[in-house]
Amino acid sequence: MSFQEMIDQFISGIQQTGPLEFIAVIAGIASVWFSRKEHILVYPVGLINTLIYIYLSIKGPLFGEASVNLYYSVMSVYGWILWTKKDAHTKTLVLHITNSSKKEWIQQLSFFAVFYLLIFILLTWLQKGFAPEAIPWADAFASASAYTGMWLMARKKTESWIWWIATNMASIPLYFVKGYVFTSVQFFILLILAIAGLIEWRRRAKKYVN
Repeated sequence: MSFQEMIDQFISGIQQTGPLEFIAVIAGIASVWFSRKEHILVYPVGLINTLIYIYLSIKGPLFGEASVNLYYSVMSVYGWILWTKKDAHTKTLVLHITNSSKKEWIQQLSFFAVFYLLIFILLTWLQKGFAPEAIPWADAFASASAYTGMWLMARKKTESWIWWIATNMASIPLYFVKGYVFTSVQFFILLILAIAGLIEWRRRAKKYVN
């Protein structure tokens, strides 16, 4: 594909973008902004994004993306609960931003590997008759890294942003070739915010190091 063809596809994709996708993209960007600021609105705003994308993905049909956003929705509720939990005596928030230990890094990599294999095998099977638009190896990577990032985000681990960076880098071309051009633009913006989020959370994590 030439550069001009990419530009033409981009313009065409933007023109074909529906109002629901626009709302989802705006909510997704706002959610990541709130996350970077460690603001609880990350979760209610994020749910607007994920619920819309569940609908759009099933309609696609993009079952890999639908499963990711369903997982996002469940983890958003889980993270919302964790982020608002307070100590019974001091009435202060229990959860703080921290860095992962070596043991936690091993857990993260294992978590990613298991989900990558499961999603890859499932999408390879679905591609034959139900989801011809699936790209198993790419979809599995974007999904598994997103699963890992969301899990760590709920636990306020700085490394969650590393997984988000990986997810965004994989998703930019993935959504573009599938025709979700405006969503691809969203992931480019999210990539920039994820890098900023990693820097910000590493700075904040230093306050809780003994």
